[in-house]
Amino acid sequence: MIKGLIFVALLSFSAFGSVQAQKLGYVDSEFITSKMPAYQKALTEIDQFAEKWSKDIQDKYSEIDKLQKTYQAEEILLTEDMKRERLRIISEKEREAREYNNKVFGYEGLLFQKKKELMKPVTETVMRAIDKVAAQKRLDMVLDKASEGVVMLYTNPKHDYTDYVMEELGLTADLKAKNTTAPAEAPGTNSSEERLNPAGNSRSNATSKPSKQPK
Repeated sequence: MIKGLIFVALLSFSAFGSVQAQKLGYVDSEFITSKMPAYQKALTEIDQFAEKWSKDIQDKYSEIDKLQKTYQAEEILLTEDMKRERLRIISEKEREAREYNNKVFGYEGLLFQKKKELMKPVTETVMRAIDKVAAQKRLDMVLDKASEGVVMLYTNPKHDYTDYVMEELGLTADLKAKNTTAPAEAPGTNSSEERLNPAGNSRSNATSKPSKQPK
């Protein structure tokens, strides 16, 4: 199934390229945002909200547990009406806890909305930088290497504009780590890396990046 999707994607790119020559470039948004203080701050705030809401939910279930234990301990002393009332209260508390849990952690719940709210400024900042670099370098299309929707079996470092975006954002990468990439092939030589290679030019860690080459 995956191979079929990759084949279709490659055919689509080939067909698209045959219509009109496009100047393409790509960036690694995951690498870029990992270097942004604003992104790290947003992650911290998200974790704080998640922790707070988790505690609220845990408190609700702790209260339910106490009510159940009290009911079990006193059940023999209760009348039928009292039993029904106690069980009704416990059932109501359980329903409230489930609904609150879904409200917070469910599909597009409070946590999802909070993530969206806190990440929006970061995303917009990165997109503005990408737009500016694309205009400066006259790129027709910019792909995101970190996106799950883009299958990149091979990436030539000369098309990597990540560093330009980082410069636009005032960020710096680990130059020592960047210089550990394989040297470029001399003009006219046939490199095996020019063939499709699932492992070709992939970044081994967050700070290992090819040197800046696009013109």
